[in-house]
Amino acid sequence: MNLKIATAQDLTDLSERRLFRFLEILPGAVSWLTILLAIFLSWQQPFLIAVFILVFDLYWFFRAIYFSFHLHSSYRKMEEHKKIDWLVRVKQIRDWEEIYHLCLFTLCQEPWPIVRDAFLSLSQSDYPKEKIIVVLSAEEGYRSETQEAVNKIQAEFGHQFYQFLVTWHPPGLAGEIPGKGSNDRWAEIKAKEEIIDVAKIPYEKIIVSFFDVDTCLFPKYFSCLTWHYLTAAKPFRTSFQPIPLFINNIWQAPIFSRSFALSSTFWNSLSQERPEKLITFSSHAMSFKTLVDVGFKQENVVSDDSRIFWQSFLKYNGDYQVQPLYYPVGMDANVAQTFRRTLVNVYKQQRRWAYGVDEIPYVFFNFLKNKKISLSKKLFHGFFLFESHWSWATSALLIFLLGWLPIALGGERFSQTLMAHNLPHTTSRLMTIAMIGLFSSIYLSFFLLPPRPKATGRLKYLVFIFEWLVLPLAMLFFWTVPALDAQTKLMRGKYMGFWPTEKVRKE
Repeated sequence: MNLKIATAQDLTDLSERRLFRFLEILPGAVSWLTILLAIFLSWQQPFLIAVFILVFDLYWFFRAIYFSFHLHSSYRKMEEHKKIDWLVRVKQIRDWEEIYHLCLFTLCQEPWPIVRDAFLSLSQSDYPKEKIIVVLSAEEGYRSETQEAVNKIQAEFGHQFYQFLVTWHPPGLAGEIPGKGSNDRWAEIKAKEEIIDVAKIPYEKIIVSFFDVDTCLFPKYFSCLTWHYLTAAKPFRTSFQPIPLFINNIWQAPIFSRSFALSSTFWNSLSQERPEKLITFSSHAMSFKTLVDVGFKQENVVSDDSRIFWQSFLKYNGDYQVQPLYYPVGMDANVAQTFRRTLVNVYKQQRRWAYGVDEIPYVFFNFLKNKKISLSKKLFHGFFLFESHWSWATSALLIFLLGWLPIALGGERFSQTLMAHNLPHTTSRLMTIAMIGLFSSIYLSFFLLPPRPKATGRLKYLVFIFEWLVLPLAMLFFWTVPALDAQTKLMRGKYMGFWPTEKVRKE
């Protein structure tokens, strides 16, 4: 196995490099082949593709209903867990006082108000502050833009915790991709060297949480996390995943940005209901002992949050899992200074997330090398990983196009058949009934919204509903296209770097 590999270029063995390169090409090739075959068969075999359309739409119809039930279940559990006094439960566990929390915040060039909100929420946690270690890791390349914010944070909050460390991640380190992953790695190593080893705190007594600097913590996050850690069957073989709610600035977000922020919230919420498929995303936590064992985060990848899961899964030969925390953390929706810039940033953010497709060659390559992971686990996780990225790049396009493509390309002979006559009506009815999932999302979104600002009129709620109704069409341009873009870049060997999402809070 090679747990530090990022691209085919990192391999010196020619046969291994060719294998890895083939695996990089595979996801994009399959997605494009799917789309091209759909068009070709709509022309050459319209009846065959019409049958496929009905089966495909029926599959997504039941999947939408299935997702809707899971979404409601996850929301109910989250509301229940928000009401639990987790600290009382934690105090009933022997030696709970020995547990420390290491909080890693990475700062690029986010403005002071956003950074302060994150640390203000941290200071309002119900967990004992003398058991919390904070590392604020800023980028040296943006020191001129962030030095003032760092100084203010240190002055206001530095004395409130057991330890408060500020680090500056140097630019241009060999083998690194500038971004959150490499910054996190720098912070992890500095925390170990300058705080943990000096204080001689046992690694197994430390839970490390990774946060973006816009992450606002709900008050019981650490006590909830501590309880799950102390009661887990295998705490050193488990990551812990809260529910990211992209709602901090949701009232300021323009159209599409708001609906995509809530869509991401709902997707991560319902993912909690399928823990066997759950992979770490955005804010998450794990044992510091495990982090040290796997060699810290990988510094040369874009999707560092999912990569640390796969590093651990492979390191421990498949004996690793993600424990869902039905407890939220707040994050920002995508907002820029202008509407046009926001749309561009939504696209870039979706493309960066979709570039997690580079996990496929990494995982498949190491699956082939590791003989200790069971075949059933390899097939299960490999299929889910591949299918999720294939669906990301193709499903919306197939749903919207295939209802009329056979009729448009199938010729006069097919257009006169009963199948051609019923196809658009049948697919339309299926998709209309499947809209129950969309209306369910609209309904739940109103419960997740923070209090409406006084300056915002009640008509804004009608705008929300309209945004949800046009979301399926918007998914073509801000879901399918970014995913195809990311897969095509990987297929061509045009490897992406890390793009930091612009953070803006408007007055």
